[in-house]
Amino acid sequence: MDNVKKRMDELVAAINRNDRLYYVEARPVIADADYDRMFEELVSLEKDHPEFKDPNSPTLRVSGEPISGFAQVRHSPPMKSLDKCYRKEDLAQFDAMLRKEGLGGFRYVVEPKIDGVSMSLLYEDRRLVRAATRGNGEVGDDVTQNVRTIPSIPKTLPEDAPRELEVRGEVYMTRDGFVKLNAELDEEGKPTFMNPRNACAGSLKQLDPKVVARRPLDMVVYNAGGVGCDGFASHADMIKAFAGWGFPVAPWSRVCDGLDEAVAAIDELGGMRHAFRFEIDGAVMKINERRLYSGLGATAHSPRWARAYKYAPERAETVVEGITVQVGRTGVLTPVAELRPVELAGSVISRATLHNADQIAEQDIRVGDHVWLVKAGDVIPAIDGVIKEKRGPSVAPFAFPSLCPVCGGGTCRLEGEVATRCVNPACPAKLQRRLEHFASRNALDIKALGGRLSGILVEKGLVKDPLDLFTLDFGSLRSLDVGEEGSPRKFGKNAENMREALEAAKALPLDRWLFAVGIPNVGATVAKDIAAEHESFSALAGSPVLKNVVANDALKGRERRILKIKAEAAKAVLDFFGSPYGASFAARMAALGIDPKRADGGKVRTDGPLAGQGCVLTGTLSRPRGEYARLIGLAGGVVQSAVTSRTRYLIAGANTGAAKTSRAKELGTEVIDEARLLELLGEGAPSAEGPDRATGKEASLLQPELF
Repeated sequence: MDNVKKRMDELVAAINRNDRLYYVEARPVIADADYDRMFEELVSLEKDHPEFKDPNSPTLRVSGEPISGFAQVRHSPPMKSLDKCYRKEDLAQFDAMLRKEGLGGFRYVVEPKIDGVSMSLLYEDRRLVRAATRGNGEVGDDVTQNVRTIPSIPKTLPEDAPRELEVRGEVYMTRDGFVKLNAELDEEGKPTFMNPRNACAGSLKQLDPKVVARRPLDMVVYNAGGVGCDGFASHADMIKAFAGWGFPVAPWSRVCDGLDEAVAAIDELGGMRHAFRFEIDGAVMKINERRLYSGLGATAHSPRWARAYKYAPERAETVVEGITVQVGRTGVLTPVAELRPVELAGSVISRATLHNADQIAEQDIRVGDHVWLVKAGDVIPAIDGVIKEKRGPSVAPFAFPSLCPVCGGGTCRLEGEVATRCVNPACPAKLQRRLEHFASRNALDIKALGGRLSGILVEKGLVKDPLDLFTLDFGSLRSLDVGEEGSPRKFGKNAENMREALEAAKALPLDRWLFAVGIPNVGATVAKDIAAEHESFSALAGSPVLKNVVANDALKGRERRILKIKAEAAKAVLDFFGSPYGASFAARMAALGIDPKRADGGKVRTDGPLAGQGCVLTGTLSRPRGEYARLIGLAGGVVQSAVTSRTRYLIAGANTGAAKTSRAKELGTEVIDEARLLELLGEGAPSAEGPDRATGKEASLLQPELF
């Protein structure tokens, strides 16, 4: 009995710790399946030994705690989670339990189980007045200002909606948005997120709504709250009404006659789980007839009229054959697991990022370990857990390097950061990554300068600083060998292409140059914000605007003004130009005769042809979406991710799906093609070079169709 009590205490402590890591800190360290096994073991032990049950057991509450820094909200009724099923037999037992209660003549609804953050929205007088996280089910965090930045959530409701209404659902980060966000964080030398759910949770706990507004968040509403929904006979009717009132709802659901149809619907949903713009980890099966809910009631943890069916995780077992540490342009050391090649979700994977030393330590990943591999957001390979029972006795903990693995220079880890950085300014790896960034599409777009050429230029000592590119001997560069070992290949006419690209780069606007410099905390969006307040590159050094931003950040209460430029970015730019290297860089720019100017005066046209008009881009377009987004913005338009009542134009390219065009017709939105858009913009005809070539960051500037 002592061993049983000890085991139950261990499980309670482990579950509470992992709840905190998952729900509050948004950094899980064990796989979902391992957590579920612990939870099921605790439930079983508590059933067999109720005398040892902890009155604060995690089985008696919903996981998660309010985050300090936000006001707290008490939920009425509580926001419960759902009991989980892992086998079809569990669903049959659920059905049998309902029949045993004497219920009959009811139907089931099957919906996607979205892997996001549970949220409550409260409307008074048909206006959004409060948004709150689930927290511990009884008390959550007031994140109203953050949720107001999510475009798809209606801020006011139509006249046919109840005056007072509470709805509940799930906030999520889109798959494409997750990839884009991680790429931006990586460029800025900041820690990346492990998966879309953690990225979503991390975004919502930001204390600055402006940061949240830049995150690609969305929501699906799927349940009623405490007020406004008593009149609906069925769940399906209620969701239909929600959609009519402008709420985003699940793009797929099935009303089923009986268990067999419901199980078939769950299987159908499982086959299309990767088609959604959000991650799902299961299906929800609930009774459709709402009149039966109060009679069935609920446990302390879950309602008795619904179950969540969890799909078996799509993962593959492999072996960590090595851990290499890469060095980025800001000096951040990023460990990468070298894996025994394994097929997962249609591709063969041999590498997975481990993000930082903390993750390796938390998950206790070692060379030689058998691990479970998943795809975060169905895109990024990630280690989901270590199979410790297969660990050999000679497998030793991984020692994170104390010196830079490329140059052998010293490293440091700043207080409050998870990143370890090489501090050697002459590190070849940092310079190579800086060159790649300098030449990237959103920076100076020097197409001939790729990763291989950057490495060769650094290795041969031809470039020791990005500005050295403008003084290269392009005649000699033609004979440079850029081939693989054993397969020589001359750079040839690419040298002239590169020279022309560099000449063109001199005329690029200030925001592109500021982004290209690679200052920490200054991504592409921040660079635009800063550039909008400055006439030229030469005006950035000692900028009074940036100094005021930093000074304003030190103010408190009413004296503090809400500014678009973040203090950390402003300080980073001032520190850069105030450093010996930054001063030298600025002086050399002046000597080269390069002083980039603010684009279009940095102002959006309030009298432009699209002033105040909402625009949605969809389908296959002849130009990158990022380019169209920029043109629409300069013309005063607002690029939206989904068609709403505020959308004026739906710009439909080839292969446009029916979802958005149907929604546009319902709302009276005008559907136009590229030619008409360019007419409105005063531009020429669409490019004849082929379909939308946007990939990576540009492709993810706008959110895709649901399917």
